[in-house]
Amino acid sequence: MLQSLHVVNIALIDDVEIDFTDGLNILTGETGAGKSILIDSVNFALGERMPKEAVRDPSGSALCELVFAVEDEASVKALEGLGVMLTDGQVILQRKVVNGRASCKVNGETVTASFMREVAEHLIDIHGQHEHQSLLYRKNHRVLLDSFCGNDIETELCKLNETYDAYRTAEEEYDNALTSRDSAARDMDYAAFVVNEIESAALSDGEDETLEEEFRRMNNSRRIAEELGSAMNALSYEGEGVSSRMAHAISRLRNIADIDKAAGPLYEQLAAAEDLISDCIRSLSSYEESLEFSPEEYARVGERLDVINSLKMKYGSTVALIKERLEEESAKLEKLSDYGAYLEELKSRRDSLHKTLIQLCAGISSIRHREAEVLQKDLCDALNRLNFLDARFEIAVRSDEKKITREGYDDVEFMIATNPGESLKPLINVASGGELSRIMLALKSVLAKRDSIGTMIFDEIDTGISGVTAQLVADRMSEIAAGHQVIAVTHLPQIASHATTHFLIEKQAEGSHTSTKVTALTYRQSVEELARLLAGSDITNSVLASAEELKKQYGQGVS
Repeated sequence: MLQSLHVVNIALIDDVEIDFTDGLNILTGETGAGKSILIDSVNFALGERMPKEAVRDPSGSALCELVFAVEDEASVKALEGLGVMLTDGQVILQRKVVNGRASCKVNGETVTASFMREVAEHLIDIHGQHEHQSLLYRKNHRVLLDSFCGNDIETELCKLNETYDAYRTAEEEYDNALTSRDSAARDMDYAAFVVNEIESAALSDGEDETLEEEFRRMNNSRRIAEELGSAMNALSYEGEGVSSRMAHAISRLRNIADIDKAAGPLYEQLAAAEDLISDCIRSLSSYEESLEFSPEEYARVGERLDVINSLKMKYGSTVALIKERLEEESAKLEKLSDYGAYLEELKSRRDSLHKTLIQLCAGISSIRHREAEVLQKDLCDALNRLNFLDARFEIAVRSDEKKITREGYDDVEFMIATNPGESLKPLINVASGGELSRIMLALKSVLAKRDSIGTMIFDEIDTGISGVTAQLVADRMSEIAAGHQVIAVTHLPQIASHATTHFLIEKQAEGSHTSTKVTALTYRQSVEELARLLAGSDITNSVLASAEELKKQYGQGVS
């Protein structure tokens, strides 16, 4: 249940805190006193949009805070499923606006407004002043019926949503494949061409780098030979080459070493150098021999490089990328080579999912038909108790397998006959504003028997009713309050007289400053407020007596 509401700096409210109780909490007061502002503040705290102009003093912060006590096991599990852990059995929802920026918190943790609304769905149900108008829209009828069906249909709808998404994906894939069938032959020819061209080349890893190096050497063979010849002449044993001079130097050092042993190491170093130069000359000679190649070999290497470079231009800058392209086109070729089987596979998957959809929709429709029978019977009883004498109410559930949506293939419509002898007609063609209000109350009272939401708010559900009907509405709200906490804004004394706790909403002025004040009324104060509702400002002893009679008959508390 909603334990308290704290509102700061919203519209006419400076700082108001209300402690609600079990049972029926009634809010009354003159028009414009701030009753609707309080309900709006609850909505703000539940994540609804807060207009900038709602903040009374923009230089200060605005606050809407709700404290809920949650005892129902189903609600606790649902909240824990959302990651909301109770603190001392409580959930605190807070909406704060500072410098035009709003923040939402659940038990002190910052959350999004959408998450706040999701949490609120398990805590409170608010019936706004004009919500009964939603009954005029057929799309809402299915939502109301499904809420009556409860967890059974919710589980099946989750399965349906998953299957529906999978089916639409499969259907799109199949349709795209059909559209692409004409171009498949062209794609297949191209893939075959690519595969054949790359496979015919028989590429080896690193082959391009080896060939490029070899071709570069062949192209520069003349220059290499010239430079190599000069180098070998410089080292030659003949003429003025290094080897010849080295031999002369070694001969002289040998003579010195025979005379002076200290020159021996120098002789050995020079002899070793001669050996190194001799090895180098032999290596150069072998390298010179390797430079010899035939024109045929040169042509072969050039042609092979042309093939590889052509493939690089088409399919990838390296041999590795060309091979990746080969794998891609081979896979595509394999797929396209049996396009008929591919289409059949897609079609089979789509048809299988469609069959599952039909089965799920049939199961959901069965639940709706079954529960619709129960709901319409309960609604007829509830309507009769709200002064719809001999009213007949029927929930038409029409199924069409060709119109499958995420919600199934059912179209749900509420039909009613409010007077004896009338035929059933769509609700939109029959009910007036006051009748719609009572029908919505009947729905809420029936749905309340099945849901686990602890708090229900009714904002002027008495619109368009009076007299005996008003008393019947009051009795019905009192019955709902026996199992749920009910908070109601009303102008009717018949409803206010049933209050477990009665709050007076009034404006108070101090100089040029006007603000909303909320007072929890005593028994005697509640009687006086009932008298005001009965007679306005002209309150006589007889009016007070009538008000007290109402309070004694339907209200609670002592004088």
